[in-house]
Amino acid sequence: MIEPRILEVRTKILKKNDELARAMRAEFQRLGVLVVNLVSSPGTGKTALLQETLRRMVEAGWPAAAVVGDLETDNDARRLAQSGATVRQIMTHGMCHLEADMVQRHIADWDLGSLEYLFIENVGNLVCPSSWDLGESVRVALLSVTEGEDKPLKYPNLFNTADVAVITKIDLAEACEFDRSAALDNLAAIRPGIRVIETSAKRGIGLDVWLDYLRQMRERMMN
Repeated sequence: MIEPRILEVRTKILKKNDELARAMRAEFQRLGVLVVNLVSSPGTGKTALLQETLRRMVEAGWPAAAVVGDLETDNDARRLAQSGATVRQIMTHGMCHLEADMVQRHIADWDLGSLEYLFIENVGNLVCPSSWDLGESVRVALLSVTEGEDKPLKYPNLFNTADVAVITKIDLAEACEFDRSAALDNLAAIRPGIRVIETSAKRGIGLDVWLDYLRQMRERMMN
């Protein structure tokens, strides 16, 4: 009798989260804010990518901000704040994902109407975050060349729910003996037709393509 009860409670929690996320998404879209949810395993380089993204947006005059999820510490928030963007840390204290109400509480005092882009750096995890809608318009699944080509096959739910896949640390591909063709085939097998952007935050590779993608997605949202 325990398992059905656990399933019932989880279903109710997810339903409540999804209802809030839908309302948040509608409000974000009304205000013209593109919300981007970045999901990956720890060490994939999403903080490095986000830091460089925010830096370039600030320099270009694109109003952007970010919230960062981690189990503990505000290290990533302090690092991202060096970009000049507004950043706030969410510490989950052991929870393996962010939920919509956490994001809502932490941005409640922000002037969202002054933003064009809001990034959510989710907790480093490839399982739990895939089930939780945060009100985003774009979900990004990141895959590092250091992780291997079969990550999409091992964690299909995340990549199947993503709008775009970003391959990070592409400058290390040769050193890691990364099989690019296999990685692309695996992504296509899980999510046929998914957009794939190859990047290196350290070298600046693919950043223009990434920023152009974000600009296009915001324009699409506004139309």
